[in-house]
Amino acid sequence: MVQKSLAAELQERAARAVPAEFGERVGQWWLRHAPGCSWWIGSVLPHGGHEASRAELEALIAAAEAYTAEREIPTLLQMTPEAVPPRLDALLAARGYERQVPVSLQTATTSEVLALAQRGAERGSLRVRLDKHPTREWFQAWSAVVGGDPEPRWRLLQRITEASAYASVELGDETVAVGRAVAEDGWAGLFNMATRPEARGKGAAGAVIAALADWAAVNDAARMYLQVEQENEGALRLYARAGFTELSPFYFRVKK
Repeated sequence: MVQKSLAAELQERAARAVPAEFGERVGQWWLRHAPGCSWWIGSVLPHGGHEASRAELEALIAAAEAYTAEREIPTLLQMTPEAVPPRLDALLAARGYERQVPVSLQTATTSEVLALAQRGAERGSLRVRLDKHPTREWFQAWSAVVGGDPEPRWRLLQRITEASAYASVELGDETVAVGRAVAEDGWAGLFNMATRPEARGKGAAGAVIAALADWAAVNDAARMYLQVEQENEGALRLYARAGFTELSPFYFRVKK
């Protein structure tokens, strides 16, 4: 029995923190579908079958393809080298799956994030508030930055069952930056970070991280994690300043 890697554990925590509307297990693989939400939420987590034969892996891939074909969505697999079967990448490539979207899974201690984020946040007239549940103001500020159909994303937030915090940074009468954290068994994940263009470079994002790290510490989450696209240079710099370092790179394989 292959022991599950920390990267696999954190990515499964993330999947619970950003729950798809539909999902089922095939063996140890987790098939998901999230209509109207960010594309990656509907990816397959192929976190099992390290000792499977080629035929067994081909059967798992076929099951994933049947699941996505029934729902008329692309077959998308999240690929973390230490979390997936060693021969899976080559099998997918041979079946025509394209490699896309390099992402960084990052971690940090909550104490370091809190210290660095507080030091770097130039709050000035910024006000920070925390809520246990998403407010309409929080959601509207996030939606204004990321776009897309708001209703499926609002429903996603209602499916979250783990302890959560929603941070809002207010400048004047306007919410200019938001983010949320989800705590589970000593870890807190950061999600939905967004800052309005006019507030960037003013410490708003750092204030969000500081508030969420403080909440994580209070809720006995000694460590934090996040996932960020490697092409997002601004976000990478922000998280590096807050003490996050890469635990594992990963990417996606997609067959359209």
